[in-house]
Amino acid sequence: MPLQLTDVDVDDFGRKEGLWTLNFGPQHPATHTTLRLLLTVDGEEVVDAEPDIGFLHSGFEKLGEVLDFNQYVTIVDRMNYISPMANEIAWHHAVEKLLDIELTPRCKYIRTIFAELMRIHDHLLCIGACVLDLGGITSFMYASNEREKIFEICERATGQRFHTSYTRVGGLMFDLCDDAIKMIRDFLRDFDRNYRDIDRLVSRNRIFVERTQGIGKLSREEAISGGATGPVARASGVARDLRRDEPYLAYGDLDFDVICSTEGDCYARYIVRMLEIQESLKIIHQAVESLPSGPIFAEGTGKEFMPEKQEVYQSIEGLIHHFESIMPNRQMSPPRGSLYAATESPNGELGYDFVSDGNFRAYRARTRPPSLIHFSLFPQLIRGCMLSDVVAVLGSLNIIAAELDR
Repeated sequence: MPLQLTDVDVDDFGRKEGLWTLNFGPQHPATHTTLRLLLTVDGEEVVDAEPDIGFLHSGFEKLGEVLDFNQYVTIVDRMNYISPMANEIAWHHAVEKLLDIELTPRCKYIRTIFAELMRIHDHLLCIGACVLDLGGITSFMYASNEREKIFEICERATGQRFHTSYTRVGGLMFDLCDDAIKMIRDFLRDFDRNYRDIDRLVSRNRIFVERTQGIGKLSREEAISGGATGPVARASGVARDLRRDEPYLAYGDLDFDVICSTEGDCYARYIVRMLEIQESLKIIHQAVESLPSGPIFAEGTGKEFMPEKQEVYQSIEGLIHHFESIMPNRQMSPPRGSLYAATESPNGELGYDFVSDGNFRAYRARTRPPSLIHFSLFPQLIRGCMLSDVVAVLGSLNIIAAELDR
C-alpha cells in the first residue's frame, strides 16, 4: 500500500480534500536502513509526516541488565555503528563516573584521539550519503577513501576495523602502538587534499545549494524545546558542546572552537559538520603531539580492571586477577543508586542513564540516543516542503536506525 487517497473531512479537520498518504520506507534507498515515514501529501507538497520506528529493535538496553560493565561494550558499539568507538567511550565514561575512577593521562588522550576520529568518520559518511541521495556520487567516493584510512588505523590499534570493543572500565584493551601513531600522523598530513576536493565539489555546487538552502529550517527556540543537540542544534544557533561546557577526557587541555550557524536549514547542518571536521583534526593533532607516557589503566583495587592479556597468559597472578574480574561472585560491588552521564558524540549528546543495585552490571540501562530526539523533529522540519526535499532533510539529520530503535 505505497499510495492511497486519504479521506479528509474539511469541516472536522480544516484541511483540503484529496490529500494522499505515501509510505516512505521502511525499504527505501534514501533511508539507508529501516526507517519509515508516513507522509501526507497534497500533490508534491508535504502536509504532514509521521515517523514510525521500531523496525530494527534489537533489545540492546535489556542486554545491559545481563552483561557486566566490560561485556556490555560489545553491545553499545553496535548502536551508532557509524562511529562505534564513540559509543564505547560514552558508556565507560558513565560507568567510571559511578565507580569514581580517574583515568590516567595517557588513557584520556588516546580516547580523545579515537573519539575525534569517529567524529570525522561519522561526518564524512553523513555528508557523502546526503549528497549521494541528492544525485552526487563523486564526493561520496572521496569521503569513503578517508573513512577507509580510519578503518585501517582502528585495525592497527585494536585488531578490529569496525566494532572494536576497545575500551575497558578504567582503561583500554591495548595501548596505542607506534605504528598506529604513525598512521594517525599520515592521515592528518594527507587528509587536507581530499577535504578540499569535497569542499569544492559540494559547498558551492549550485544544485546542492538550491536543494538544501532554506529547506528543513529549525529555529533556535524549536531546537531547544525539541531537545536537539550536536550539529543539528549548533546549526540552529545553540552553542552547546559537552566537550567545552562539561569537559571530560583530555578536552579541557586542548584548544578548539565550537562551530555554530544561525540558519538552521539543511545547508547549515552540512556546513557545521564540514567545519567540525577541521576542528577534530586540530584536536587530534594536539593530542598526538602531546600524548603522555605511562600506564593506560587507572589505579584501583584490581577487581574493577581487566588485566592485560599477556599477564593472564604468562603468570598465575594475572590468571587470578582475571578470575577475580570476570566471575560474578568475585567481582567488585559498585555503589547503589542511579546515574546519568553523557559525552558529545558525532550526532549529539549520547547519554547513559542506569541504575546500580550493587552488582557489576546495570540493574537497568537506558540510552539517550540523539537519533531518537532528532527523528521526532522531522515532522515540523518537512511540513510545507516538497516531496523531493524529504531525502535532503532526512540526510541532514543523520538518523542511525540501530541507535534510534535499540
